[in-house]
Amino acid sequence: MVPQSHGPAAWWRGAVLFDVDGTLVDSAYVHTMAWWQAFRQHQHDVPMAAIHWCVGMGGDRLVDSLLPPGRDKDADADIMASHAAIFATSWPSLRALDGAKDLLAQCHAGGLAVALASSARKQDLAASRRAIAADAFIHAATSSDDARESKPAPDILVAALEAVSVPAAGAVYVGDAVWDMKAAAALGMPAIGVTCGGRSAAELFDAGAAEVYAGPRDLLDNLQESAIGRLLGLEPPTPEPQTPEAAKASKTETTP
Repeated sequence: MVPQSHGPAAWWRGAVLFDVDGTLVDSAYVHTMAWWQAFRQHQHDVPMAAIHWCVGMGGDRLVDSLLPPGRDKDADADIMASHAAIFATSWPSLRALDGAKDLLAQCHAGGLAVALASSARKQDLAASRRAIAADAFIHAATSSDDARESKPAPDILVAALEAVSVPAAGAVYVGDAVWDMKAAAALGMPAIGVTCGGRSAAELFDAGAAEVYAGPRDLLDNLQESAIGRLLGLEPPTPEPQTPEAAKASKTETTP
């Protein structure tokens, strides 16, 4: 991993770590289809719903979670290679989710370190970064090469934090999968969920999300009230307490 540093760590107010697939790039279902086809190529009939639930894990964990424990595990690497080859055919059609670039730019402009914390292969991450077109606002990025264990283990997040020299206490993680929420929880890091990857708000909250938004644009529109806004010092002002006379007047005005 070679972090792209845009300034000294001491200057940053904190860090925002972002998952990529399903969070910044509309690729969660592309991965689901690629895994489905890969399993079929190796004579495994796995329902798409089950695959989609596991998307966000590393490929090794996903295969191990979806296939019978008594299988020949020597074939797992071939299945992962098939998925990689199939997904690669979709690189030219990958699209950033609405607001992704603007969200990264706003975090960068506010003095936060921006890091991509993805379990994707390095080649897939490069394709996603081309789709987002926001490298000028990204200080560091991690891929599957940078972690010993994949999500929900927090290794990828630890690698991203180390790349920008920010402790977990000074960071927020944004992701679309329950595995993202669990990885952040393992470090005691606040996690923001987004439903644009296909998981419901209830599922993300149950997995530990502190907040949930529809996607990057929704998060950006509500940045002031979010955990990122607190890092930026954008908390909405606390209303001044009303005097008894003002409270009485207000009640009178609203009484029909």
